[in-house]
Amino acid sequence: MKTELDKCLAGEYYNCHDEIFLIYKNKTRALLTKYNNLSYDQKTEKREVLKSLFGSIGTNVSVGSPFICDYGCNTYLGNNVSVNMNCTFVDCNKITIGNNVLIASNVQIYTATHPVELDERLTPDWNPESGAYFCRTYALPVTIGDGCWIGGGVIILPGVKIGAGSVIGAGSVVTKDIPKNCVAVGNPCRVVRRINGDYKHD
Repeated sequence: MKTELDKCLAGEYYNCHDEIFLIYKNKTRALLTKYNNLSYDQKTEKREVLKSLFGSIGTNVSVGSPFICDYGCNTYLGNNVSVNMNCTFVDCNKITIGNNVLIASNVQIYTATHPVELDERLTPDWNPESGAYFCRTYALPVTIGDGCWIGGGVIILPGVKIGAGSVIGAGSVVTKDIPKNCVAVGNPCRVVRRINGDYKHD
């Protein structure tokens, strides 16, 4: 029988108030409080907190503060990654960020979502004593490929994959997959041109 965590990572409806998620949130809030109160030059201490926070973290990674995430353990960062200040990662499902990636300030990455139709969105036979959330929730992974640059204020929605070497213009809302080696902008985000060459770095 699937646990609520299994359901979550499989992209199925899950109870986001299940005990495992409350444990994750409590641990993550404590780590974030510690991290966001460290000074800019406390790089060794920051690295140790990020190692405890994230599912995995590569070399030469910087995360500006303040930083907010949901579980932390579902975020995976490659090598040479810069996440600027005031970013929010709602990592109920996996957020995978490749190598040599720039993420500007105020970027928001969401994996959790709900059905659009109200009768599907509301939890059937819900009551306040059940411990379940009144709305159905599911989560889809987000992947940002190697060599991407995500501009300031970009919002990336659940289930999106951004191909290696692509650039997402500031303020864009990425609702669908973006192929590799493209410049894409707008709301909804659309490809406006190809980038010459092909991303070949490790």
